[in-house]
Formats: sequence, structure tokens, C-alpha cells
Amino acid sequence: MAHPHDVPTSAQLLEAVRQWLERDVMPAVDARLQFHGRVAMNLLAMVEREIEIGPDQAIEHSQRLLTLGCADDSELAQRIKNGEMDDRLDEVRALVYASVIDKLQVANPKYLEK
Repeated sequence: MAHPHDVPTSAQLLEAVRQWLERDVMPAVDARLQFHGRVAMNLLAMVEREIEIGPDQAIEHSQRLLTLGCADDSELAQRIKNGEMDDRLDEVRALVYASVIDKLQVANPKYLEK
């Protein structure tokens, strides 16, 4: 994918900050700050993953919704609530499952390891 802002990309910048925290800052601070530093590094990694894979996930999610005739999650929820999807529950489950997998790939891909 072409990036309009050249390099480094925003994901690469986040990675550089995360690596700096891990390599240079974390060893020099006390245990309390190390804990907060690990939290910050995890958040940066999450944002990196969302930047990298989020756009493709959004396209795929929209396509899955369209196969059910829904424009967005709100419409799907309303149609489920109204009983309009009762005859397509297997498809709805598959969509929800795929959405959960996508969210875990961003939030914490380690949860997907077997």
C-alpha cells in the first residue's frame, strides 16, 4: 500500500517509540514505572497492529455485513433484535466469530495461539 506521508510510516514511528521504551527507558526505572511502561508498550503495539491490519479488517467486516444485507453493526443488531435474522443464525454467528477474531488480532494476538 502506498503511504502519502513517505517513510517512516506511523506504524514504524510507533514501533520505534515502543522499542526505545523497552530498550532504554525500562531498564532505568523502578518497578512501578516498569509496570506502567509495559502497559504503555502494550498499548503502542495494539495501535501498531490496528494501523497495519485494521483497514483490511474493516473492509472484510463491511463485506460480511453486506452478505447479510446490513450496512453496519447497528443495523445488524436491530435486525437481530427484531427477529429478522432468525433464519440466518449460522451466518450471524460466523460474522460475530470473525469479528471477535479480528478484534483479538489487534488487542492481543497471543490469545489466538494454541
